[in-house]
Amino acid sequence: MKQRNCSIFLLLSSGSGSNLKLIITPWLISLLVAFASCETSKEDSIVGARKNKVATINRALPMKVLEPMDNPGTVQKIRLGKLLFYDPILSGNRDVACATCHHPDNGYAEFLDISIGVNGSGLGSRRRFNQPNNIPFVKRNSQSILNTAFNGIDVINRYDPVEAPMFWDLRTRSLESQALEPIKALEEMRGAHFSEQEMLDEVVRRLKGIREYQELFEKAFGTGGEISEENIGKAIASFERTLVTTNSRFDKYLRGDREAISISEKEGFEIFKQAGCPNCHNGAMFSDFKPHVLGTPANHKLTEPDGGVDSTFAFRTPTLRNLRFTAPYMHNGSLPSLIRVLEFYEDISFGKSQHPMVTKAQFDPLVEELDLKVRDMAPIISFLNTLNDDDFDREIPQRVPSGLPVGGNIE
Repeated sequence: MKQRNCSIFLLLSSGSGSNLKLIITPWLISLLVAFASCETSKEDSIVGARKNKVATINRALPMKVLEPMDNPGTVQKIRLGKLLFYDPILSGNRDVACATCHHPDNGYAEFLDISIGVNGSGLGSRRRFNQPNNIPFVKRNSQSILNTAFNGIDVINRYDPVEAPMFWDLRTRSLESQALEPIKALEEMRGAHFSEQEMLDEVVRRLKGIREYQELFEKAFGTGGEISEENIGKAIASFERTLVTTNSRFDKYLRGDREAISISEKEGFEIFKQAGCPNCHNGAMFSDFKPHVLGTPANHKLTEPDGGVDSTFAFRTPTLRNLRFTAPYMHNGSLPSLIRVLEFYEDISFGKSQHPMVTKAQFDPLVEELDLKVRDMAPIISFLNTLNDDDFDREIPQRVPSGLPVGGNIE
C-alpha cells in the first residue's frame, strides 16, 4: 500500500477490561472517504509513473578473486601465463598473440567492431589484413579481459570460477577453457596451415622445443611440470585473473564514500534503474550472464549471419564496466557509441527490429519492460562513466621466450 499525505484517527472508547469499541460517527465516515481520495505524494507519483522493473541489487566488486582448487595462482604461474599471453608462438602463423586483440593499451580489448586475427598487421583501429588474404574476419567483437575473473558473479557476489560463463555464446566455462579456444579457431589464431585437432599439439611441440619454456613450466607446476594443453590453459588463466579493476568510483561509492560520484551521476543511476536496464545488467558486474534476443543490427563485413546461442540470435549480456575501452559495442560491434546503444534500446522497446532475420516476436520478453526516453540517455551515460577504472596491469614484457615480436604483428 502506498503511503499518503494524510492520516486516520480512530476514535476509541474504553470499556471494561480490555474491550475496545470503535465509535462510528458521520465525522469518522467523512474522514475515511477523504483519506481514500487524498493525493499521493510527489515521490509516489514519480514511482507510480516509472516503477523499477526489478529489485536492483548492486554491490562493489570483491577485493579478492576466487581460483579453482586445482589451479591456485602463484607468482611463477602468473609470470608464465603473461609470457604465453604475449607470445605469438601460440598461433599457426606465429603472427598473433592473445594480446593482439586484448592489448593493455586498449583496455585488454580493441577499438574494432570485429577482430582481425591471423594474417593481419597493426594494433586496434589500425589493424588490417595482409594481402593476399584468405582468412575471414573474426565474427564477434573482442570483449575486454578485465574482470573476467568475476564472470558469473550473482547479485550477492557468489560465483564459481570453474563454472564461469565465457564468450558471447556461452560455449565454454572457466578461464582455463576459454584461454585455449582462440588458439583453435581458424580466423583468430590457428590459420589455415593446421586443423583444429592438430593446433594444440603443434603449440605443445613448439613450446617443448624452447629450453626457457621448459624451465618456466617446471617452476610453475613443480618438478616434472609438463608442457601440456591443460597447463597452457591454467597458466594463461592465472594471469588473466590478475586483470581486475575493483576500485572504480562506483565501487568506492558502494563501499561508503558518498562523494565518490556526483549528484548528477547518482541521478543517472536512478534513471538507469527506472528505465529497466537492471533486468539484464545487475549485480557487481552489471550482467546476468544470460543470453537474450535483441535483434542487434547485422555487421555487413560478415558473409553469413551470426546466429549466436543455438542459432537463436541470442547473445550473452556483456558487463557495463570499463565501457570507455570497449567501443564499438554489442556482440558484433555494430553500434559505435553509447548514445547509439541507448537509441537502439529505445527502438526495440517499441518493437522495431534492426536485424533482417529477427522479428519482434523473437525478442526477449524483458524488452517490453524497457522504459527509455531520449532525455534519460545523457544521465545514464554519465552514470556509466563511474564504472570505468584505469588501475590495471599495463606492463608489457620486453621479450618473450620464442624471440618473436611481443604481442604479435602489431607494428
